[in-house]
Amino acid sequence: MRKNSILPIILIAFIGLATQLLYRDPAIVSSAGIVQTAASKHYIDTTIEQAFKQKRSEVQVTGSGTVITILSDDLKGSRHQRFILELETGLTVLVAHNIDLAPRIEKLSVGDTVRYYGQYEWNDKGGVLHWTHHDPNQKHYHGWLRHNGKTYQ
Repeated sequence: MRKNSILPIILIAFIGLATQLLYRDPAIVSSAGIVQTAASKHYIDTTIEQAFKQKRSEVQVTGSGTVITILSDDLKGSRHQRFILELETGLTVLVAHNIDLAPRIEKLSVGDTVRYYGQYEWNDKGGVLHWTHHDPNQKHYHGWLRHNGKTYQ
């Protein structure tokens, strides 16, 4: 094969890779660079379930769940928007989204789907998902929530 015939192939591959990186969905490629596909979604929820069963905390997770309860905001210390997600596995998780560091999810309703990237903390009620926002101190992964096509971080 001649050098001139390889160049177009390399150029096409480079353009394809650049397009994926520029237009990536944060729900698919996490800030840690871990690629999640639709096929691996159940694994992510199972990771939360395993962390719950093993009483593990500080576990980075990404996935999605259905809002089953909307709670009042926690106004003590840093303010947090709170709601409960039910994962595909049936486990429920409290989401504590810091609204002093990230925008509140507007028009959130029971039955809505929320995608997430954050840190899981164990408790006997199912666990808490937090760090769903940027970290101004650069000590944690930047987390996020996605609702109706809008990302909150």
